[in-house]
Amino acid sequence: MKDDDNHILLLEKGKRGLLQIIFGRTGIIIVSLIVQILFLFAAFYKLEGFLPYFWGGNTLLSAAVVLFLFGNDDNPTIKLTWFFILAVLPVFGLILYVYIKTDLGHRLMIRRYNDILSQTEHFAPSESACSKEELPEELQSLASYLNSCGFPCYQNTQAQYFPLGDDAFEVMCDELQKAEHFIFLEYFIVREGYMWGRILEILKEKVNAGVEVRVLYDGTCAVALLPYSYPEKLEKLGIACKMFAPLRPFVSTHYNYRDHRKIMVIDGKIGFTGGINLSDEYINRTSRLGHWKDTAIALRGDAVRSLTLMFLQMWDVSSVHFTPEVYSKYLDVPQPVREKEPGYVIPYGDSPLDRNLVGEMVYMDIINRANRYVHIMTPSLIIDNEMITALTYAARRGVEVQLILPHVPDKEIAFSLAHTYYRRLLENGVQIYEYEPGFVHAKVFVSDDCKATVGTINLDYRSLYHHFECGTYLYASPEVAKIEQDFQQTLAKCVRADMDLLKNDPFMRKLIGPGMRIIAPLL
Repeated sequence: MKDDDNHILLLEKGKRGLLQIIFGRTGIIIVSLIVQILFLFAAFYKLEGFLPYFWGGNTLLSAAVVLFLFGNDDNPTIKLTWFFILAVLPVFGLILYVYIKTDLGHRLMIRRYNDILSQTEHFAPSESACSKEELPEELQSLASYLNSCGFPCYQNTQAQYFPLGDDAFEVMCDELQKAEHFIFLEYFIVREGYMWGRILEILKEKVNAGVEVRVLYDGTCAVALLPYSYPEKLEKLGIACKMFAPLRPFVSTHYNYRDHRKIMVIDGKIGFTGGINLSDEYINRTSRLGHWKDTAIALRGDAVRSLTLMFLQMWDVSSVHFTPEVYSKYLDVPQPVREKEPGYVIPYGDSPLDRNLVGEMVYMDIINRANRYVHIMTPSLIIDNEMITALTYAARRGVEVQLILPHVPDKEIAFSLAHTYYRRLLENGVQIYEYEPGFVHAKVFVSDDCKATVGTINLDYRSLYHHFECGTYLYASPEVAKIEQDFQQTLAKCVRADMDLLKNDPFMRKLIGPGMRIIAPLL
């Protein structure tokens, strides 16, 4: 089947969206999950009459959990959320806490992920990676940290920044056409339409020419965007396809850990990442929220190795059979001889299954080392006290801290939550702007004309703690100036937020924001 632009469509229009949820497998799974949740509440209600007999035991257990929370390494904001839940709903809160901490599905995923990392960590370093002694002094500590997490620093890499998804898409299609050996795609969202149809047309052509193509997308796409059978449809075209953590008819906390990465690797020689997914709004073919402001970055050269490795590791997390011996085929790719590229490039990833808060550490390093300015674009602002302190301290020591957020919300709850942080930031000198033409989906930090990061990591709990994410850190790269230029051009289209803006918020926004902030760390 073809669309109006003569690009491939694998789904009939009647089998998308709400009808897919109601009548497809997704509907059955959602009903099963609801039944299980209702059963748990019903069981709790039935046992309520016995609670007085168990109150003493429950109090002791709750006290034990509180002591455990004080002693563990969880984020303090998350601890406060649990304290609140245990205080308001002592019995149910205790059951919920024990259930989350002992969930079998989560533990199996951790074991699988750590096993893959341990067997593939030797692929991370390469001869082309920079040693600590070669690096500028300001970069050495961050580079050492990222290298210890498996993300080396490279020089022989050309970076190209795209201020819009529209611009990146055309280059992506051109590079896909040049593929000779393999194409890897890993995306949070894949939605049928012009963008995916055009890419799919190229992928089909390349498969027929003998190119290996793999597609990995997050399992939440099966809720409303794609049917569960969609991987089978791609397999019929010769495209290997997997869903990451698809929903099953069992209540499990591991569903909270989503693959939010956006990675495209072609022949191990060029890689793309950034905020754009494979859906029409990301290239402004549709305008659900007005103009969609997003960014991307392309890497050519040695640093593509890290993006390739990240993809292979996530692919194997979703695999029955793990084959690390084939990694070299995709990683040891001869790179074209280039003139020495200026600057340094560090592609990095973040995982909720380890204790390395890589994304947050990169952001913190940029904020804490800033001397003149830190400019940030993010679609959401749901942050912990450490991030608030870092931003306000930077502003109060004379650094220009400017944040660009959406003026048109995609999710009212997230937008309401963001506004609850405005007052404290504004009072401490942080400047906040909202993008009037539409929605900002970019995740960009740029500072002092010398460092920047572009990736998938939002300033919220989900990205910083619960999702698989990725990004690219640039130091002394010519693209840093282009990123700052893009920020200034975007800033000119923004309205500055102030206390009057908060006063004029609708009543429901003022009500929802503080209420949801209590449980935001667990969402």
